[in-house]
Amino acid sequence: MQIVMCLLFLTRMGARAEVRVTVSEGWHWAGILAFLTAVALLIGTLRLCFGTLTLVTAVVLLLGVFKICSCITKAKRRQRWEAAGQDVVVLHCSNRGRLAPSMSPFVIKLESFLRFAGIPYQLDFDEPFGPKGKTPWVTFNGEELADSQLILERLTEHFNLRNSLTKELQAIARAFVVMMDEHLIWGLRVWRYSIDCGAGFYECHLHVPFIVSVALPFLCWRMRRALWHQGMGRHTFAQVQSIVRKDLTAVSEFLGERRYLMGEELDAVDCVVFAHLANIVYNYHRSPFYVIVTEELPNLAGYVKRVRQRLWPDWNKCLDPPLPSQ
Repeated sequence: MQIVMCLLFLTRMGARAEVRVTVSEGWHWAGILAFLTAVALLIGTLRLCFGTLTLVTAVVLLLGVFKICSCITKAKRRQRWEAAGQDVVVLHCSNRGRLAPSMSPFVIKLESFLRFAGIPYQLDFDEPFGPKGKTPWVTFNGEELADSQLILERLTEHFNLRNSLTKELQAIARAFVVMMDEHLIWGLRVWRYSIDCGAGFYECHLHVPFIVSVALPFLCWRMRRALWHQGMGRHTFAQVQSIVRKDLTAVSEFLGERRYLMGEELDAVDCVVFAHLANIVYNYHRSPFYVIVTEELPNLAGYVKRVRQRLWPDWNKCLDPPLPSQ
């Protein structure tokens, strides 16, 4: 019973120490001392019960050291992010891709918006998953913000970015954002995780970590399960293709001959639409969706090229490995 209580106390102290590090500006040594006290208490209890140190003690000590190191690492990272400065966004995401700056359209969306709005930002690849377990996320003026659309809206409000669209066009823009972020993406995921079984990870990244390679079958299984619960995974792939084609056709027909989605001037909604279309053009070469965008609806391919030239003149330099500028 004493051992169980000590383990519970140890876990609670470690969690408290981690929380303190996460929300504070510096390292709270009180948290470390409390954690080490719990470790010492556990060792003392084990010695009383068994007379000598046991394998359990060694395991607990290793876990304790790992927990402390993890807390210190997180504290140092947050100190570094806070040093970025006032009103500087630290964008946390996975490593650069081989074919596009990111394999995730949501990273491209958010970075495109930062470029569009002229907001200073830094990239961080050390901690790609944020407080909601999602990527990308940002650190901004001491806040940890998750979900690309919520981040976009928060930054729009903070920097008081002007929206020149009419109310009608704002409503249309909102509809396109939801369609791309919450509908089209699920059709693409059917290809990525059910049909292609995650092979795109090796195609889109020069270096795939060993742990990712080992966990990839589980990741695909987990995404197929999510697709089933979301609903898109219950359809045949032919039906999914038809759904995606209709979404892309809607964008194509609304775009028409305009330079950008809402007219001759770039708008925040272009960051969203461009990100998802660029994802298809660069990260889905072997999918039928690539053919839809590049051959069946060529005005979408031209749109991707125009937005890329406007927002990403350094696109090739943002790849891993970088390519010569065109």
